[in-house]
Amino acid sequence: MVKVKFFAALRERLNCAELTLDCGPNETLATLRARLVDLHPSWQTELHDKDVLCAKNFSFCGWQDRVSAGDELAFFPPVTGG
Repeated sequence: MVKVKFFAALRERLNCAELTLDCGPNETLATLRARLVDLHPSWQTELHDKDVLCAKNFSFCGWQDRVSAGDELAFFPPVTGG
């Protein structure tokens, strides 16, 4: 299982703070994101936004990075400050 968390405006738009999913042996962030959209088709636009960022175990990562059981993933919009 992996824990998936959503932050900031993304959490509000998806109306979901976190969930858990089973993790396949060759799972990547891209395949996991596709499974999330299969489970929640209304999330397609938000999760496939080119600006959405992802972290795995508190470190930024790419969509082709592998996901393993026990990982914690975080999806969030880009953060800006002033």
